[in-house]
Amino acid sequence: MARLFAIGVGPGDPELITRKGERILRSVSAIVAPVSRTGEVSVAFETIAELIDTDRQTVLPFVFPMTTDLEKLIPAWQSAADKIAAIIADGKDVAFITIGDPLFYSTCIYLLDLLSEQHPCIEIEIVPGVTSFCAAAATARFPLIEGDERFAVVPATAGIKAVEDALNNYDTVVLLKVKPIFGEIVALLEQKGRTGSTFFAERVGTSRQLLLKNFEEISRHTPDYLSLMVTKK
Repeated sequence: MARLFAIGVGPGDPELITRKGERILRSVSAIVAPVSRTGEVSVAFETIAELIDTDRQTVLPFVFPMTTDLEKLIPAWQSAADKIAAIIADGKDVAFITIGDPLFYSTCIYLLDLLSEQHPCIEIEIVPGVTSFCAAAATARFPLIEGDERFAVVPATAGIKAVEDALNNYDTVVLLKVKPIFGEIVALLEQKGRTGSTFFAERVGTSRQLLLKNFEEISRHTPDYLSLMVTKK
C-alpha cells in the first residue's frame, strides 16, 4: 500500500540529509514542497534537488502562507491533504519535505493532523531531520547542554516577555525567528550580561550561511527570516 513519508531534510546542507531520507526521496513518485508564496523557490526542495529525477518523479510546490490567520491557513492545509490523499489512493508513495525536522515547528504537523483525522487508513512514516540550531551549534563549536544544565527553545514571535522568562529560568536558550524583535532581544541580552556567551546564525548549511560571535557585529546586523540566536549563562 502506498504511504506518506514526512521527511526532515535538515537546515539546508544536502550532506545533512539522513541516509534513510535520501533512500526514500529517490524512490517516491511525488514530492510535496512547501513554499510561503506562489513562485517562491522551496528551501527544502533546493536542499534535495540533486536527488530527484524529474523525468519520473513529480514535484508539487504547495503554498502555505506565512501567517497566523487560520482562515488562510486551513484551506491551504486542506488542499495539500486532499492532493496527497488522492495521489496515495492512486497507489503512489508521496514525500512531504520540510527543512529541519517534521515535528519541530513545522507546517507538516498540521498537515499530518488533518490526514490522520480525515484519512486514518493512510500509513504515515516520519523521518527525522537535523534542526537548524543543532547545525548552528556544530558550526559555532558551541556546546548546547552539559551536565545538569537546563535548555529552552523559544520562538521570538512569542514576544520579549517570553524571551526574558526563558533567560531567567534556563541555562541555554535557543531563540528562533528573531527578526521581528531583534533590537529588543539585543538590548535584553546586554541587560542580562550575556553578550560574551551568545552567537547568531543565519541560513545555516546554505551558501548564504552567516555566523557571528562578536556581540557588536551581532547588534549591527539586520537579520534574515531564517535566523536564530543561542545564548548561555
